Amino acid sequence: MAGNSSRRGAIRKSGTKKGQVVGSGGQRRRGLEARGATPKAEDRTYHSAHRKAKAASRKAETTQQRRRYAQKQADGPEYVVGRNPVVECLRAGVPATALYVAVGSEADERLTEAVHLAANKGISILEVPRTDLDRMTSNGMHQGIGLQVPPYQYTDPKDLLDIAMGSSRPALLVALDNITDTRNLGAVIRSTAAFGGHGVLIPERRSASITAVAWRTSAGAAARLPVARATNLNRTLLDWAKAGVQLVGLDADGDTTLDSYDGTGPTVVVVGSEGKGLSRLVRENCDSILSIPISGGVESLNASVAAGVVLSEFARQRRVTG
Repeated sequence: MAGNSSRRGAIRKSGTKKGQVVGSGGQRRRGLEARGATPKAEDRTYHSAHRKAKAASRKAETTQQRRRYAQKQADGPEYVVGRNPVVECLRAGVPATALYVAVGSEADERLTEAVHLAANKGISILEVPRTDLDRMTSNGMHQGIGLQVPPYQYTDPKDLLDIAMGSSRPALLVALDNITDTRNLGAVIRSTAAFGGHGVLIPERRSASITAVAWRTSAGAAARLPVARATNLNRTLLDWAKAGVQLVGLDADGDTTLDSYDGTGPTVVVVGSEGKGLSRLVRENCDSILSIPISGGVESLNASVAAGVVLSEFARQRRVTG
């Protein structure tokens, strides 16, 4: 067996002869090359951040849709339902386009009065199925009667200022900041009309608007006094100030008291809510911050009451000097 290179039990491996070894063809090198920037977590469909971003987007879209719907509802007619509210609106002279009475409704003094008032005012009286009134209210508590009130026609802020500045009397306007209670709005409109004011300014957003409740609270003054809505309250007030009116903000911590303030010139009384007060920017842009002297046991006055007190004092001063 001498001289034989093979031996029993040895295993010869195929393709293991010495020499050049076949390479990877650059696969390992390409595998190590950069693949670009890593996508953001919310862009990776398998990542939890992507699911959260998608949910947030859906929520934002739903919120926007609700806002558009609310705005559409605000711009459309309002339905006052219930026998007492309907009679009160008709007594107060709230403008209405139709009185709905459900078929088979039991007549009483309030229903009879509502029909007579509507007929005297030339308002259409329509007898409808009860299901129609059910659609006008979410709880069905309409008591067989409903009143359709058209959307209020607001005045343009520039036109309101022109009316006030063109008057034979010095301009007297009221601007409401953060007032969300429609009863407060109605009461301010009533006081403004009672003390010789020219109109009221409210912001479009985060503010009470002219509804049947505001009409009723104003005791019909909303039909005689113009109310304007500003897209940006602060910017509108600054434009008014440039036109020559004094911006007087009301606040319990004001630097001037009502007793010492001269309100005989062109003036805008800016009223904030009882809780939030005046917005920061609105307050900073006021020429004066006015406080009303009150007894120590009372923390503050209701917004509409405070406005009425100031308007009453300014009206007195103007009567004396006029």
